[in-house]
Amino acid sequence: MGTSKRKTYTPEYRREAARLVIDTGRAVVAVAREIGVGEQLLGRWVHAERARTGGGGEAQLDLDERAELGRLRRENQELRMDNEFLGKAAAFFASKQNPRSGSR
Repeated sequence: MGTSKRKTYTPEYRREAARLVIDTGRAVVAVAREIGVGEQLLGRWVHAERARTGGGGEAQLDLDERAELGRLRRENQELRMDNEFLGKAAAFFASKQNPRSGSR
């Protein structure tokens, strides 16, 4: 009959997680899913970090930076898909190298 403990995060971790959202312009939902925290919790951290730094106005991206960020996100997604494909191909060929005994 133990009591459940609430997960705690260091102030540094909270700030870094919030900076992921603020600096990259990514959605809170996506970052929360990626780092494994609740969306509402991360949203509070972002709000607190923006308040702490004075609104984060200096983190706004200009048009060229937004274009580059979009290009890098697309490239990153393509590389992830390529990596996933190569992993599957490697597993396929590894299974062909070690056929089960008795089968041809």
